[in-house]
Amino acid sequence: MRKVTIAKGDGIGPEIMEAVLKIIKKSNTPIDFEEIEIGEKVYLSGNTSGISDASWDVIRKNKVLLKAPITTPQGGGYKSLNVTMRKALGLFANIRPCVSLHPFVATNFPKLDVVIVRENEEDLYAGIEHQQTDEVVQCLKLISRPGCEKIIRYAFEYAQNYGRKKVTCFSKDNIMKQTDGLFHQVFKEIAMEYPNIEANHMIIDIGTAYLADHPEKFDVIVTSNLYGDIISDVAAQIAGSVGLAGSVNIGNECSMFEAIHGSAPDIAGQNIANPSGLLQAAIAMLYHLGYATEATRIQNAWLKTLEDGIHTADIYNDSLSKQLVGTSEFADAVIANFDKVPNILKADTPPKNSVIQLPEYKRKEASQKDLLGVDLFVHWSGVDANILAEKLKALTTESMDLVMISNRGVKVWPNGFSETFCTDHWRCRFQSNQPLEKNVIVTLLGEAIDLGIDVIKTENLYQFNGVKAYSMGQGQ
Repeated sequence: MRKVTIAKGDGIGPEIMEAVLKIIKKSNTPIDFEEIEIGEKVYLSGNTSGISDASWDVIRKNKVLLKAPITTPQGGGYKSLNVTMRKALGLFANIRPCVSLHPFVATNFPKLDVVIVRENEEDLYAGIEHQQTDEVVQCLKLISRPGCEKIIRYAFEYAQNYGRKKVTCFSKDNIMKQTDGLFHQVFKEIAMEYPNIEANHMIIDIGTAYLADHPEKFDVIVTSNLYGDIISDVAAQIAGSVGLAGSVNIGNECSMFEAIHGSAPDIAGQNIANPSGLLQAAIAMLYHLGYATEATRIQNAWLKTLEDGIHTADIYNDSLSKQLVGTSEFADAVIANFDKVPNILKADTPPKNSVIQLPEYKRKEASQKDLLGVDLFVHWSGVDANILAEKLKALTTESMDLVMISNRGVKVWPNGFSETFCTDHWRCRFQSNQPLEKNVIVTLLGEAIDLGIDVIKTENLYQFNGVKAYSMGQGQ
């Protein structure tokens, strides 16, 4: 008997969880459930993370968590439990299937059937932020090769196992050539290992616009964290309802399955909430655990229930619906439809292999890494880059020259434009044509201190195997 951790959450969480557990138990899936408490009560007890150490132990022991929505209290320094769980448990992949249920759920896109595979751990969501000057704060965008390889390979494996024909990569590598450039490069490398699956790439802005207008053209989309967060909600909404979508979070050791909607405290306890989002998450959980037969049986029963016009209030429509039911009654209707399949909606079929196992990441041989210079980020309240350049030239050594000053990524010296608006945050590049020793940078920083130049941050400039690995900045 496989044991799964469950968390009933807040608001409508307990009642939709009870409905989902009723369906799973009636399907005779060999699963035992161990409950933990997370969310609002834990937060308000004084635990700012919303989860106790004992609950962490249960999750890590059972490896699988089915979680209902929770409420995070406003203010008070409370942390997002969802973000904490994804990072702490190494849940690198977020999977969002979005499919039209036309004509039973209103949508302008009756042929929509797309899966968003979103990287879940890094990118701007690493949350590394600093205020550096009076006027400028920064957020570091971190993209790693292991992170790219895991999420992109998972997308292709998912497509292969679930009979999908195409994987599309979304990035913005025409602007962010190093970070998004790495994501796109790894996509091209891994796509070659799956010759039977069509692979293509789109810039995120036009890709999102096209997804919102022609979603039927997409099959599986793989992208980084921030982009994935946005487009997965776009896809779920145009499919008909965010409330019907489930979310899957996959890691090498643990996994978490949840609805994507909130805890809706305004309708809690009224037996009117739709349990479908959490049920979709639970069905994905069963596939992940290898119970494909049971998962398919429940999914087809759910589709048949919608097709029969048995609807909760959120999707009830006088012209299509036949019976308005509550949360518990909807679960009973799904159970009554076990072993039936829909006639209009596309029936579910078991995947080729619902349990996706990725190979262990293998680090590539280290590159030849050479230091070519340094960017000094300077807090200076002036507005004329030529004046700052004269100050910085006093730092120029025989090893490095001041070659460029930029402000918010735009070159303002040499040959800058007077029209360019500048903040008090200046990137000042010192560069050499030959590899350097790091002590040259230490000497440069010491001289800056002696001259009263406020260096707030440095970034070393490297080349790897003879290829420069840093952005040149706009206007250069």
